Amino acid sequence: MADPLEDKRIVLGITGSIACYKALTLASRLAQARALVDVILTRGAQEFITPLACRSLTHRPVVTDLFDPASELSIEHVALAEAADLVVVAPATAHVMAKVAQGLADDSLTTTILATQAPVLFAPAMDAHMWENAATQENVARLKARGYTIAGPAWGRMASGLMGQGRLLEPEDLVGHIKASLGRKGDLAGYTIVVSAGGTQEPLDPVRIITNRSSGKQGYAIAEAARDRGALVVLVTAASLPNPAGMEVRHVDTVASMREAVLSACARADALIMAAAVSDYRAAQVATQKMKKEGSADGLTLHLVKNADFFLEVPEGVLRVGFAAESEELLANAQKKLHDKGLVLIAANDITGADSGFNVDTNRVTILDRDGGVQELPLLDKYEVGHRLLDRVKGYLKPRR
Repeated sequence: MADPLEDKRIVLGITGSIACYKALTLASRLAQARALVDVILTRGAQEFITPLACRSLTHRPVVTDLFDPASELSIEHVALAEAADLVVVAPATAHVMAKVAQGLADDSLTTTILATQAPVLFAPAMDAHMWENAATQENVARLKARGYTIAGPAWGRMASGLMGQGRLLEPEDLVGHIKASLGRKGDLAGYTIVVSAGGTQEPLDPVRIITNRSSGKQGYAIAEAARDRGALVVLVTAASLPNPAGMEVRHVDTVASMREAVLSACARADALIMAAAVSDYRAAQVATQKMKKEGSADGLTLHLVKNADFFLEVPEGVLRVGFAAESEELLANAQKKLHDKGLVLIAANDITGADSGFNVDTNRVTILDRDGGVQELPLLDKYEVGHRLLDRVKGYLKPRR
């Protein structure tokens, strides 16, 4: 499946903030994904970065003045607005958000925003006290009420040295929010999909745990693919990867905490995709203090008990999709798991492959369905595996609500 940014027409409005340097990285990332990026620089933004820098990254004309007769796009703001698939304002200052909230259009950016029918995403960046100001919060609430998306701001150190809420999101996070905005009318819009990821951890004592080698990469890739197709995604994760943008993320560690988070999320879900590697066993008794090696010359004996399979507790009506990571008898073991757990689909992958095991970005899976079908996929990027699996999930979903 093509990158969701490919050939998308994105208007990137850059306003006067020290965070403008991040907007250049964002423009580069979007262009590298083969999006068509049209940059609008406000007068304030031009105090920090130049039109040449933007044009060098996007290879497209840059709008700087609504009334500049020399500009290729100066009198085309309405056409630019109509052609846009998405308008992104990053960084968005308190001033520009206040103008849009009041319906003002006195420059190229605000005129384009008011003229467009495309989704608009604001990524605020300002001093923490400015963000917390009642006027700013009223303007943000008004923008949200009109259907605009507000991404961020993040917490951290400001240019002033102050710590607080007000930092522009990092470019990778912004790309995630942009993909989510572009995918809102995708083929999974209206559906809620719960995805689990990572390897659970069962404590032995305050220091040691029983876990597995799952990185969580496949689960995260599935969650991102579902988000990019318009689904409302809840990611339940035991992994330590960065949170993907544009979805609800619930962090867990043990099987018990994953069970609670998954079942809670499934109360309003259409499908559950269990990509997590859930521990089969836990310690019968967890030591309250670190176990010492002194006095255990003959070694250490652990008494483990089975964890209950909470997959069987998922509410009726929720499609259940599983994964089978196997080192032998791949299809036979996956078929048994498909039947025993009452799944509609299971993705089986041989973890002994260097290019499809743990901690790699590619995977080679075989999808089995409850009707006896077997679909063997070639080696693919895990994000593409996610899309292939979602193509199959879509066929089992009930019509949109």
